[in-house]
Amino acid sequence: MAAKPDGIVFGADGVGRCWWAGEHADYQRYHDEEWGTPVADDHRLFEKICLEGFQSGLSWLTILRKRDRFREVFLGFDPEKVARMGPADVERLLADPGIIRHRGKIEATLNNARRVCELVEAEGSLAAFIWRFLPPAKERPRRLTRAALSELGQTPTSKALSKELRRRGFAFVGPTTCYAFMQAMGLVNDHLEGCPARARVSGLRERFAVPS
Repeated sequence: MAAKPDGIVFGADGVGRCWWAGEHADYQRYHDEEWGTPVADDHRLFEKICLEGFQSGLSWLTILRKRDRFREVFLGFDPEKVARMGPADVERLLADPGIIRHRGKIEATLNNARRVCELVEAEGSLAAFIWRFLPPAKERPRRLTRAALSELGQTPTSKALSKELRRRGFAFVGPTTCYAFMQAMGLVNDHLEGCPARARVSGLRERFAVPS
């Protein structure tokens, strides 16, 4: 697989992708079909907040390969259902090899579910709250190259989202985690210039009705 200077790589299937998609079929599928697609579903937004927390210190590929099991044990990432889980569930999950067995991250998921329920009561939906954090144009690079992307690990908007989530009691939601969340859920389109998925995501974002 040969890399181009602009960060686009071509896999064995001949498809060009952002370099991070690598050679793993499941990672390539995630890049092609999910990453950057705008999301307004509260369950999926909550799932991503939680899984970004579980990823801390690990690769996303590790989490992606365990995602189906995460969805099973956390009840489809329905915040109301997860909010009712308690200490016995934490102990049970710590013995489950199908997920990341980290007490702090498991407890954070239960905590964050309760915070989501509070947020929904106050704001109407998690989606309506999250999509208020669309970054201004001045925060975005003129051309999305690999070099430009490397400078976007934290942005003023991801810091603002992190600060507000933490103020509301969320855990494992630092600025870098929040930016990765924004990338994945389509608040920004960080597919590189020259990546076929960039145009697809741009079209979806143009037609997307921002929740309110």
